[in-house]
Amino acid sequence: MYRPAAALLILFVFPMLALGQNDTIISKSGDLLVGEIKSMGKGILQLKTDYSDKDFEIEWNEISRLKTHRTFLIYLSDGQRLNGSVVSQTGDPPIVLISTSSGSMLIDEIHEITYLKPIEKSFLGRMDASLEIGYSFTKAHHQHQFNTRSYLGYIADNWGADASVDIIRSRQDSVAPTRRTEGSIGARILFNRSWFLSLSNNLLQSDEQKLRLRSTTNASFGHLFINTSRSYWGASAGLAYNFEDFTTDQSSESSLEGLLSTELNLFAHENLSLLTSVKVYPSLTVKKRIRSDFKLDLKYDLPLDFFIKVGFTHNYDNKAVAGASSADYVIKTSFGWEL
Repeated sequence: MYRPAAALLILFVFPMLALGQNDTIISKSGDLLVGEIKSMGKGILQLKTDYSDKDFEIEWNEISRLKTHRTFLIYLSDGQRLNGSVVSQTGDPPIVLISTSSGSMLIDEIHEITYLKPIEKSFLGRMDASLEIGYSFTKAHHQHQFNTRSYLGYIADNWGADASVDIIRSRQDSVAPTRRTEGSIGARILFNRSWFLSLSNNLLQSDEQKLRLRSTTNASFGHLFINTSRSYWGASAGLAYNFEDFTTDQSSESSLEGLLSTELNLFAHENLSLLTSVKVYPSLTVKKRIRSDFKLDLKYDLPLDFFIKVGFTHNYDNKAVAGASSADYVIKTSFGWEL
């Protein structure tokens, strides 16, 4: 038997249940969106909905209220890392309640949140990965250059780890092929109020600098001075142990160095980001020696997680081995995909 009251109840209750099981977002213009938050980073929130095949991308600064029932990894502008849900309370501006397993806390506004990512139980759910490939050909001297870079990262509640390999191969008529390989593996332990401990090992092979291998093990303590959804800037200081093996007759060497490092990441546009870093190594055991590493990457995001990137890398050593250049630099373009 057809029951109008039951039908009306179903039509009313089912949407309410769906609403309660999803994340709710209200923009500054009053628009209401219901769906599943996939992530928020670089000032952009990605929202998956049932009524669109394509995820919505919303500027974080345009969101006024947020309500979730799921657990997220949450970064705050003061450096705190939390696992919890987010609910905007009544008020103007609305204060925000963050509920965690150990209790609740209030923040003044939603834009104090600089990063959101749903907590994944699986190991793979916390991984980030990318692969870049670039190639160029110049008719003069038939010059070919191939470059590739791979990256793998893992984000935990209060620490993160990553590894990368950057390979460049170049050849041309009447000139010996040149090779450059750079790799790194590291971890960063995060403390409250934007302090962190960084540990890493960097490897470099460079024909230009006559290096069969340079291995630099770094340990530094640092602070994030700017930490927003649109930018971050941090600096650190510490020590480095440097081992070098050369392609010349000179025997291998090791030394102890100081380390001064800074990194700046800017997200000027929803698809455009700039990352630059500088590391300076004043030697503590080799008189008047100083080395530096500089990197700059300009990246533009394309649909379907593809991207294009222009990068500049510069390595300097004022006491390079005899016959080697004191500076080695690379300018490259690449096309890539990220997970």
